[in-house]
Amino acid sequence: MAIELFNNGKHSCIMFNDLVTGSAEDAVQANQFLIVSHGQGALIDPSGNITYNALTLAMQKYMPKKNLEFLFASHQDPDIIGALDKWLYSTECHLYVSQLWARFVPHFCNLNRADGRIIGIPDEGMPIPMMGSTLYAVPAHFLHAEGNFQFYDSTSKILFSGDMGASLVEAKSISKPISTKTEFYDQLHTMSGFHKRYMVSNKVCRFWVNMVRQMDIAMLVPQHGRYLTGEAIPAFLDWIENLQCGIDLFTQEHYRFRALAG
Repeated sequence: MAIELFNNGKHSCIMFNDLVTGSAEDAVQANQFLIVSHGQGALIDPSGNITYNALTLAMQKYMPKKNLEFLFASHQDPDIIGALDKWLYSTECHLYVSQLWARFVPHFCNLNRADGRIIGIPDEGMPIPMMGSTLYAVPAHFLHAEGNFQFYDSTSKILFSGDMGASLVEAKSISKPISTKTEFYDQLHTMSGFHKRYMVSNKVCRFWVNMVRQMDIAMLVPQHGRYLTGEAIPAFLDWIENLQCGIDLFTQEHYRFRALAG
C-alpha cells in the first residue's frame, strides 16, 4: 500500500511500506520514499533487491521511471541501497550518499557501473535543488552509521529520518501516524530496544535533538515502522534526548573472550 504523505498538486511525497513481503518475510520491514516535484523524481533509501521490482512497478503510478534523477541513501546498509546496480543500470540517476561511503557503495555494482554516478555528501550536509523545491541532506552521524544523513524536504516539511524514530512493527500497522503523546508512549515498546542498540550514544542523540528543535518539521518519517506527527514529535525528542544507548550501556563484560571448555 502506498501512503501519500504530502501532495499540493505539483509536489508529492509517497511512502511505500509493504514491499518487503513473500519470500522476504524474515527480512526487517522497511519503508521506501518517492518524491515527485514538478515531474522530477527522487527516491530516498530505495532498499535492496527484494523490493526493487515491486518498487519499480509501484512508482510508475506517480511518474515514469525515466524521470528518476536522484537516489538518496542515508547510509550504506543493504536495506538502504543494496539494489544500487539495478537503479544505475535502468535509469540515468545519480546517488547522493555520505562521502565516507562513496567509495564503498560501488561494491554493490558491476564493474564501472557507478563511475561518475556517486556524489559524496560532505559531513556538514548540503542542499540539493529539485524542480520547485530543495532537499537538504541533514547531518545525523553515528545515528547509527559513522557517515549518516537524513533528508529534509523544504516543501512538505518532512524530515526523512532514516533509523532515528524507527519502530519494529508489521507493515499493516503503518497506515496512519503516531500523532499524540499518549500514543507515542503506548508504542514506545516497539522503538526502545532498537534505539538502545543501534544509536551509538546519548551524546550524539542530544546533538541531533538540539538541531531538530530548530527546524520546522511537520512529519518525522523513519525508514522502519510508523511515522510521527503533531505532539508525538516533541515527545520523541524528549525521550531520545535522555536515552542511554549504544556504548553508554556497554561494559568490559561485553568484551570477554569466551573460549570453549577443553
